[in-house]
Amino acid sequence: MRHLSLLIIISFTLLSADSSIFQRNSPEKPKEVDNKAMCKLFTEKAKNYEAKMRDDDYARATLESYKNRAALYCKK
Repeated sequence: MRHLSLLIIISFTLLSADSSIFQRNSPEKPKEVDNKAMCKLFTEKAKNYEAKMRDDDYARATLESYKNRAALYCKK
């Protein structure tokens, strides 16, 4: 019973720990680099998808989504 109580206390302590403790060692990338990469990714996805696209509503919505996200990331 003592082991179970100790295990529960330790589990809740670890689960409630601040997540920033675990993220300290991870380097942060500048947002500009992320935006450039996402811009390139969605621009290429839209171009490739449009070349192989089916002719239905779902395909047109997907293409429009790729174009919107490309525009979002490329303008920043």
